[in-house]
Amino acid sequence: MVVECLTGTKVLMKGNYAIANAAVLAGCQCYFGYPITPQSEIGEFMSGKMQQLGRAYVSAESELAAINMVIGAVSTGVKAMSSSSSCAISLMQEALSYATSDQLPVVLVSVMRGGPGLGNIYPSQGDYNQATIGGGNGDYNIIVLAPSNVQECIDLTYKAFYLAFKYRNPTILLADGLLGQMMEPVEFYDYPYPEIDTSSWALTGAKGRDARVIRSYAPLETDQCVYVDNLFKKYKLIEENEVEYEEYMTDDAELVVAAFGSMYRNVKSAVKICREKGLKVGAFRPITLYPFPSKRLSELADRVEKFLVTEINMGQMVRDVRLAVNGKARVLFKGKAVGAMIDVEDLVEEIEKQMGGV
Repeated sequence: MVVECLTGTKVLMKGNYAIANAAVLAGCQCYFGYPITPQSEIGEFMSGKMQQLGRAYVSAESELAAINMVIGAVSTGVKAMSSSSSCAISLMQEALSYATSDQLPVVLVSVMRGGPGLGNIYPSQGDYNQATIGGGNGDYNIIVLAPSNVQECIDLTYKAFYLAFKYRNPTILLADGLLGQMMEPVEFYDYPYPEIDTSSWALTGAKGRDARVIRSYAPLETDQCVYVDNLFKKYKLIEENEVEYEEYMTDDAELVVAAFGSMYRNVKSAVKICREKGLKVGAFRPITLYPFPSKRLSELADRVEKFLVTEINMGQMVRDVRLAVNGKARVLFKGKAVGAMIDVEDLVEEIEKQMGGV
């Protein structure tokens, strides 16, 4: 199925197709991928649309090949991306470490499924740690954006390309199987960000200029220390300028429910119900998982008594919340390993229990 990239009109669309459409509208010139459920529709869309537009599409022989093809393409300054899921993203970790050290604007879409290991094809949020901490070697950070609805799959795909090039840093769009497969009304629009000049670093052939080298190491210890220090100066800049989050009814909240991605949808509904019952409860959603909104959570912890973190995993983002709160408030957790979101009714029951508890 090839969906037309419409702008200015609302259309009903599956999350995976929305991501793929947005990537095309953002100017993605190259797509390299390998099929795996629940994100296979992204590659399916690209296989038709990219060739239709005279752009590059390759169904690679493996996930390792796909991500390394992206590295090769973006080193020339063009926009390129791959998409995959969970156990297959694991295979890309070494390449992501290299891309971070090479300071290359790789865009990777990760549509999470069940784990660990092969797991199953049901939705999960079990790859939070994989995206935000990573499994590659060395000290590095990857920008991570987490949509909670299909419209945000478009908005944050645009932003992923922009931030990747702005900071010359790999960027992950972290969705889950639910977002990838659900259909919602969405509206496309022209890519809203300025194009970033790549002429100072891209490998385009050294005709009329000095030769350039992109490499991921400095041979001497002191040089490598300086190199990594400079990377972390960039990360500090990202943390100062790119933190994004959403708050709902937190002004007078005694308990704040924190969630990311699709899980936030039910959290917000549960908070509305609890407010109607007179309970002072609010909701908080990190949109950037890296950089994480630690400062804002710390500020909330100065007056909030409890935080309830809920995730479709066994407890991953909860550790970042605990670090941010730093003992100023109690941090509780409710999760499940895999499958549909935790029901609104179950969340309301848990909130009532915690609001009435010690």
